[in-house]
Amino acid sequence: MKKKTPIDSFLVWRMKHISDRNFILLLSIVIGIIASIAAVVLKTAIHYLEFWVRNIPGKHMENWFLLVFPVIGILITVFYVREFVKDDIGHGVSRILYAISRKKGVMKLHNTYSSIIACTFTGGFGGSVGMEAPIVSTGAAIGSNVAQVSRLGFKRTTLLVGCGAAAAIAAIFKAPIAGLIFALEVLMLDLTMASIIPLLISTVTATIFSTFFLGEKVEFYFTLQDPFYFGNIPFYILLGIFTGAVSLYFTWVNGKVESRIKQIVKPYNRVVIGGIILGILIFIFPPLFGEGYMGMRSLLSGNPGELIDNSVFGYFVDDTGFMFVGFLILVMLFKAIATSLTTGAGGIGGVFAPSLFIGGLAGFIFSRTANLLGLHNISERNFSLVGMAGLIAGVIHAPLTAIFLIAEITGGYELFIPLIITSSLAYITVVYFQPHSLYTKNLAKKGHLITHHKDKAVLTLLSVDNVLETKFSNLNPDQSLGDLVKVISQSNRNIFPVLDSENTFLGMVSLDEVREIMFDREKYNEIKVSDLMNVPKLLVNIDDSMDTVMQKFKESGLWNLPVVENGKYRGFVSRSNVFNIYRKMLVEFSEE
Repeated sequence: MKKKTPIDSFLVWRMKHISDRNFILLLSIVIGIIASIAAVVLKTAIHYLEFWVRNIPGKHMENWFLLVFPVIGILITVFYVREFVKDDIGHGVSRILYAISRKKGVMKLHNTYSSIIACTFTGGFGGSVGMEAPIVSTGAAIGSNVAQVSRLGFKRTTLLVGCGAAAAIAAIFKAPIAGLIFALEVLMLDLTMASIIPLLISTVTATIFSTFFLGEKVEFYFTLQDPFYFGNIPFYILLGIFTGAVSLYFTWVNGKVESRIKQIVKPYNRVVIGGIILGILIFIFPPLFGEGYMGMRSLLSGNPGELIDNSVFGYFVDDTGFMFVGFLILVMLFKAIATSLTTGAGGIGGVFAPSLFIGGLAGFIFSRTANLLGLHNISERNFSLVGMAGLIAGVIHAPLTAIFLIAEITGGYELFIPLIITSSLAYITVVYFQPHSLYTKNLAKKGHLITHHKDKAVLTLLSVDNVLETKFSNLNPDQSLGDLVKVISQSNRNIFPVLDSENTFLGMVSLDEVREIMFDREKYNEIKVSDLMNVPKLLVNIDDSMDTVMQKFKESGLWNLPVVENGKYRGFVSRSNVFNIYRKMLVEFSEE
């Protein structure tokens, strides 16, 4: 008999004294506290390491050091991941979505700390990525592991995964509402009171603890010097379309650069080649160093000229004319490439902060160009801020998250209307050309993307393994009709798979097709199974999505389809069984 652990004893006590609802609320507080501590650790570690890196060289040597430090950071990251983690921990938010849709919300224990360590080296040494995706992945893993220890089912596990991710966003930005909306909008959690209350508790708890450790200072200090003017609405509309176009560029570059650099098979060769290109870009354009928060602060404080400091362009370009705008356009375009090089070469980080930086640049470039051309006198600081929301809305397809995040991290809602206009139009522009975000496009291609549509969500959660039937009587092609009749008499099925000696699927025999000759004893030794079997036009692979399976049922017109794995027979799926399991899951999924 298995010995009871202290956790088992606690869970037994909990079931007697604490209701499920109250237990979830208590766990959301615990997750909020742990996720906030993780966020504080990562944020502090990266900023201290980045400060140390920036202050090692003297002024005359600074750019040369920036040439090599990002390579060193990525090299340490790859070594740590390959030798200690031994698992793929990149693309944090995509991995959360995959865990929800294909693994019932289960994430590995190492995900609670591995991304923090890896991202510290990548970001601290100047890798051109943000810390947000790793900390969101960490928060989600904390929620998942708390749920696993608490022996919770799929729906509550998913909710706690969302609590962890939302708490991470809330802690790192001190933005509880944005954290809540992120979980609903990006992670596709259900919008119900049963989910909103734990999410709110988790985000508020995380914000309180983050504020306790890091102080009350907002991420970007912004005071509204130029109030919102309704006459500027046409320019905010144009900014929305412009940031949407820049978002499409960022998404396209990310896919192209990562796929190209990953064609380099050997990981350390990838680090060297990608890292050297990244180092050269940072040497020429110092604002590409790190996540970009320093550059964003310069734009929002009205000191854009700081972006050209220490750059080779600083010797002949001032911060007043079109040449400065041209410099910033290059920084904006190369930031997307630098971010993709960092992750493609093996660095760990996200696109959240780079999107904010690129958005700030896009807003400034747009407004400075309009001012230089004399089209209108518009606030460059305001447009920089609103541009940040436009890029977030476009890149991660989350306009509500963008609106509330920018409002919260800058400490005010004075530009709420421009934020709504620009974010909405950026999102609409992007979705017209690219229906899936940077986080979801690869999952959507594979049919692994869960959505707010409950019918489709349940279908996504089902796998072929869930509906696979294996209790069939197998035949080999050399057996006679007489042998087949004996097998039929002992079976309660009406289909029989035909396999060779290596379990390779060759075809199938249907009872309906042999019913007329099965009682003709004269043919028992004349006809073989190979003469009676038919080969279906379509087979189901074990890793097919349920969308694909249903499409194959529709195309074939059959009620049963064989399932194979690398050509080897695994069983059958039937329409009726899929429908029954689907209905059962839909009921469970809809219950509060």
